[in-house]
Amino acid sequence: MSAKKLLVHTCCAPCLIAPLQELRKEWDVTLVWYNPNIHPFTEYVKRRDAVKEFAEKENLPVIWQDEYDLEMYLDATGHKSTERCQVCYEMRLERVAQLAMGHGFDAFTTTLLYSKYQRHEEIRAVGENLANRFGVDFYYKDWRVLWEEGKELSKQTGMYRQKYCGCIFSEQLRYAKPGKMIV
Repeated sequence: MSAKKLLVHTCCAPCLIAPLQELRKEWDVTLVWYNPNIHPFTEYVKRRDAVKEFAEKENLPVIWQDEYDLEMYLDATGHKSTERCQVCYEMRLERVAQLAMGHGFDAFTTTLLYSKYQRHEEIRAVGENLANRFGVDFYYKDWRVLWEEGKELSKQTGMYRQKYCGCIFSEQLRYAKPGKMIV
């Protein structure tokens, strides 16, 4: 009997490296790259290329939704930094759920569930709502327990490791001087 098929939204390679070992124990894993939120374009390219390199090394299939569309992301968030995460989760996971349904996957998930900086309850709620809407399961697992392991694995492999979540707002929060940030 073959493993069930799981479509994994991949925000970056470091967030995939530790959960992948566990996922492969019970799933036939395919990645999907869809991250129009990542800013600036040079950061987008670095993350995309790191996923490509890691996927090739691990012999993982990838569905590339290689669309850098900052304007669409900003339009979707309404330029409101406080609501950006929910909108971003919905935007990206909706695309993944559509692809999972259209390509016959048993379930979908996201590497965002690895990050201790993400809003897990929001991600879970979005995923479950989309699962109901598209008729394909959302696989929830709290991968934050693998945070340190993933950091070490990504360092050992020389993988590109980003310094912020990805969007223009998180970039500002990471690099702006205190008192100069918009929130």
